[in-house]
Amino acid sequence: MSVSLQNGLTAMAAQIDAPVASFFNSCVHCGMCAGACPFYVETGDPRYTPIHKLEPLRRIWKREYTFWGRLLARFGFLPAPDDDDLAGWQPLLYDSCTLCGRCSLVCPVGNDITYMIRKAREGMVAAGHAPAGLKTATYRALTTGSPMGVKYPAMHKMIAALEKSEGIEVPFDRQGAEYLLVLSSNEYMLYSESIAALARIFHQAGVSWTLSSEAYEATNAGIQIGSSDLAKELLMRIVDAAEKLGVKAVISPECGHAYTALRWEGPNLIGRPYRFKVVHVLELLDELQQEGRLRLAGKTAEKLTFHDPCQLVRRGGILDQPRRLLNLSAEDFEEMACAGNWNWCCGGGGGVSANPDADDLRRKAFALKKHQFDETGARKVVTACANCRTVLEDGIDDYDMDLDVIGMAELLAENLATANEDKPT
Repeated sequence: MSVSLQNGLTAMAAQIDAPVASFFNSCVHCGMCAGACPFYVETGDPRYTPIHKLEPLRRIWKREYTFWGRLLARFGFLPAPDDDDLAGWQPLLYDSCTLCGRCSLVCPVGNDITYMIRKAREGMVAAGHAPAGLKTATYRALTTGSPMGVKYPAMHKMIAALEKSEGIEVPFDRQGAEYLLVLSSNEYMLYSESIAALARIFHQAGVSWTLSSEAYEATNAGIQIGSSDLAKELLMRIVDAAEKLGVKAVISPECGHAYTALRWEGPNLIGRPYRFKVVHVLELLDELQQEGRLRLAGKTAEKLTFHDPCQLVRRGGILDQPRRLLNLSAEDFEEMACAGNWNWCCGGGGGVSANPDADDLRRKAFALKKHQFDETGARKVVTACANCRTVLEDGIDDYDMDLDVIGMAELLAENLATANEDKPT
């Protein structure tokens, strides 16, 4: 047995905690999770049944932690997974799972399949069985500060150009600011208009905020690839910067997995509570509006619908805030079928969009989103995750749809009250 395989199996066995053991024990093999997975629904391939993707982890659990499994293993009837097994399961654990959590939501006995897949990925990384695209993105994040390989000088230059062209201020390293905003690489590389939108909103609302030259990237590639050690290293950059600047809160941007890593997994990863709050940007925008500090004038006339980012809505609880903001800024907001907690994933979360091996499968799964969009008759899709936005734009292009995508902050900024209209509501 190779050293990497042994490390992987050891790491996978170490992830089998009480919840994982209870989930395997309580699984009734009903198959309901299959109908909740977009990859199974659009292909009909039973390999994409969520619980089936966990077979290597299940085998280790049975061998190591059950009486009959230990007995069968002792006599050679239940071998440990080998390199070929893990290589065969890599596409199932990475290409066909976005960690969206829909399978966990539908499970009749309450098994958190997403939690188990996250655990299984820990062993896959240690064994060397992670997609090349995710390995590259993680390496870039660790060495340059961004999964896209963007170093701070290049990012700062882009922000400076944005300030000049838009006539706005984007502060850096402002000691004692109330909020530290972190960004996803998609925002400053592809959607800089979202940064300009937030700057205009914060200026109108009188928000004290800053970016950090030491921790500007929110995306956590360690969560996506499945390594808690790497996730902790990336997270600590934000924690250290926030505590150094003395901010009261860190704003998680329009990025799903950044929110999961920072808000929900972060304190467990670093082994202590934060000395600051974490708020998602939608929570802050909703709060500003309710306080009368975010003032809008007029509404967008064209028909809109909203794509719920899985990590924000289903797994993060940010359900009502985007809808309150949309109803205030849109004349014609149409919910799609299966909206809210039951919405279908864009198909690119969990590192899938950073994994070229998964591109063909991701495009097939996007047929579900196409059907949802078509039913609404909307001309524009609003979302609150830059990764979702990229995947949605790719899918819309692949299926030749006449549909635009916009971020929530941009939609609100388009309807901000001007100086003449700027009166408290």
